[in-house]
Amino acid sequence: MAQPDADGDFDFWRNHAQISLQPVAAPSILGLFGFAAATFIVATNLAGWYGNTTTTPVFLFPFAAFAGGLAQLLAGMWAYRARDGLATAMRGIWGSFWLAYGLLYLLVAVGVLAPPTPFVALGYWFVALAAITWSGALAALAENLGLAAVLATLAAGATCLAIGQIANISGWRTAGAWFFIASAILGWYVATAMMLEGTWRRVVLPLGKRRGPNVPGRSPRQVIQFVSGEPGVKVGQ
Repeated sequence: MAQPDADGDFDFWRNHAQISLQPVAAPSILGLFGFAAATFIVATNLAGWYGNTTTTPVFLFPFAAFAGGLAQLLAGMWAYRARDGLATAMRGIWGSFWLAYGLLYLLVAVGVLAPPTPFVALGYWFVALAAITWSGALAALAENLGLAAVLATLAAGATCLAIGQIANISGWRTAGAWFFIASAILGWYVATAMMLEGTWRRVVLPLGKRRGPNVPGRSPRQVIQFVSGEPGVKVGQ
């Protein structure tokens, strides 16, 4: 077979490529719901809405580990299969964090560990998470303003908690908890919007997408088709 010249590369590969579609549901629906649930439960405890230092860890660790950890980590691996690098990174790193957080508070619950004050080591966990999540928020601006808002508030919360834990300033910890609550609510909204779009086959709640329809009632998908005159024949031939 003769090789195409440089100007004909695009037409050659378009006419000779075969595409096999393997539909994958949006993994971030599960990931965001798991994130929203675990983050809300833990953040409301950090904000002082409920709980104490003796019995609350017993109830926190299983939910944080499985809803926030396992669900998100699985969603991150499925996002890898769906070729979504942003979701793979964010769901993967936060799923790993919630698994570690659940394990940490399991050890606290059974009396193996006693959280120090200030909890400087946990503060450095949040330093790393904040840096990674700010990067994710910047990347999300290119795709989805709703997701960018989730990640920006999450990164802000991680930043505040890092300062609060390392410097032992309760006001920063409280601010971080409130940012986490806001991020959890936004995560619930984005996951709900994605789920409704998938079931109703049209936009129900806007997400601020940079590409594709973003108006309620519009179809979220664009038809894949050849340009006029194809396949195999150029217009004018």
